[in-house]
Amino acid sequence: MEGIDTESGIIDEFVVKPELDTRNLVDEFKGKSNERVKAGLAQKRTGLEVAIENVEHDFNVGTIVRSANNFNVQTVHIIGKKKYNRRGAMCTDKYLDIKYWSDVKDFMDDQRARGRETVAIENNVEQAQPIHDKKFIQKTTLIFGSEGNGISNELLSLVDDVRFIESLGSTRSLNVGVAAGIAMYEWVRQNRY
Repeated sequence: MEGIDTESGIIDEFVVKPELDTRNLVDEFKGKSNERVKAGLAQKRTGLEVAIENVEHDFNVGTIVRSANNFNVQTVHIIGKKKYNRRGAMCTDKYLDIKYWSDVKDFMDDQRARGRETVAIENNVEQAQPIHDKKFIQKTTLIFGSEGNGISNELLSLVDDVRFIESLGSTRSLNVGVAAGIAMYEWVRQNRY
């Protein structure tokens, strides 16, 4: 029957001819509804989760969400304000599980209850160590702050580890969207290949 995926039982809102599908999707998902794409990705999610705190109307948050989709993370956590600039996500937020947390304590209680290691990526604090020395475990949650304010002192005091990405040039830091992509790739490199 057209519109029903017999394997998953998901009913498509629409069925598109793959050759007419203009979304930026790999061939496996061309022509499928958003719900079927999300269900297909859910069957092969990685153990990685990502959290973003101090969200401002920042294009970088959307970039982080897009990278999270690219690396097929389990969940994206938004701590604090819910609203962010979704343009950078390029609609990939439709294929992810996104959870919102009003405060740091509730987020960290969730992480502890699920046995996850929380690793903040922050370059401007004394306790930060180089990311190249980090041995990531499967159940890792990478934490990023907004471009302007970074990660709060409250959250930094509660995380398991703080890492920075080494800089070889004249600036001390990378754009947070770029840093997030590098950190996610490093987790994937260690845990998937």
